[in-house]
Amino acid sequence: MIDFYYWITPNGHKVTLFLEESGIPYNIKPINISKGEQFGPDFLRIAPNNRIPAIVDTLPADGGEPISIFESGAILLYLADKTKKFIPQDLRGRNECLKWLFWQMGGLGPMAGQNHHFVQYAPEQIPYAIDRYVKETSRLYGVLNKHLSDGRDYICGDYSIADMAAYPWVVPHERQRQDLTQFPALAQWLARIQNRPATKRSYELAKTINVAPTVDEKAKSILFGQDAKTVS
Repeated sequence: MIDFYYWITPNGHKVTLFLEESGIPYNIKPINISKGEQFGPDFLRIAPNNRIPAIVDTLPADGGEPISIFESGAILLYLADKTKKFIPQDLRGRNECLKWLFWQMGGLGPMAGQNHHFVQYAPEQIPYAIDRYVKETSRLYGVLNKHLSDGRDYICGDYSIADMAAYPWVVPHERQRQDLTQFPALAQWLARIQNRPATKRSYELAKTINVAPTVDEKAKSILFGQDAKTVS
């Protein structure tokens, strides 16, 4: 059984995609990050970076004590190895999948996240910052579009954790000021994943957790006002 600490963010969606695709039993434990629940001491023992998502595997493969994992990429890799699903089992295929997983974790996610911040949430519009992150998001879309342009259905051929990692960060493309008509292979890939039954279940689940997400001024102070004192 997987205890899943979740909120309706792109990184949270990554894990629901895997859980719904794999059929592994799990319990949702919502962590409302707009209310600061990520700073609770019980959650920090699981996720010392005070970020969702996180999981606790109560039945790890070694039969020992429960294992806690934080960071969405680490969670996807752990679950893929646990279930032997959605990651190639051969050396070359596995490493191809890991390259694209790390590409999302180190590139697409952080850059699109900064795009969201400066375009949607910053208290003042800073043209340089907006231009910087909108362009870098576009470049990364271009990288993935080129990779998908050889006719493959998914990033590594078969559907994998690389797709699950990237997909939720492309869903809000309009908020990122990206025009998918400029990325036809990427647009087809997005639609292909969107139409998977497990994807539909994942995003319907999100609606039951928080129907009308809002980021008011209090939430902004919680989400964007952290420094070292937050975790000390």
